[in-house]
Amino acid sequence: MSRNVIVVGCGRVGSQLANMLSENGNNVCVVDRDANAFSNLGRAFNGSVVQGVGFDEDVLTRAGIATADCVAAVTQSDNANLMTVEVASHIFNVPHVIARLYNPGHERAYEQLGLDYVCGTSLVAEEVFSKISSGHGFHLDTFGDYEVLRFSLNLERNDMKSIRVSQLEKAHDVRIICFERADGRTSSIPTGDSVLEHGDSVLACVRSTMVPSFARWIQD
Repeated sequence: MSRNVIVVGCGRVGSQLANMLSENGNNVCVVDRDANAFSNLGRAFNGSVVQGVGFDEDVLTRAGIATADCVAAVTQSDNANLMTVEVASHIFNVPHVIARLYNPGHERAYEQLGLDYVCGTSLVAEEVFSKISSGHGFHLDTFGDYEVLRFSLNLERNDMKSIRVSQLEKAHDVRIICFERADGRTSSIPTGDSVLEHGDSVLACVRSTMVPSFARWIQD
């Protein structure tokens, strides 16, 4: 599913994230206060860019925040990232905001604020990409390396009418927590032998790095 995403910060992480999102069919706008930073995107990038401060309301408006599905603030400043996602969330009501966090001592504060974040210095772009790809519409929570998702199962895309829970779990490092039939006639905590059908509503725990490949099982 194509999303409108604003990436604030065009350093190594921001440019890598923007290209990953663009290559996967998303509409991407990159914001950075330094116009020279946009050279990090390379010639293959087919999104748009806006020069300016990421938490400035006018800048975000020019970047298309009115229709943004997600804002990812990945500058090298924790304060700038926090202010950006706060403005995006509370002023523009963007449904999914993600902040890069350098200081792990602030994790508890971010959790108390209910902010989605990525903390670390390596594979940051990949982790943010996974969070965006999982989609706020069916992304419920994050636990360490895992994402909790609720979605409608897509078997038609995989030319199947049904699949055993054990097959799905083994192939994708996933744990199916609960499911409900598409017609609402029954719900269950499954065993490995339980059979899932197209359109079933599924609650699952998925390793973050597996979300992009697992997305083919999720109805858009």
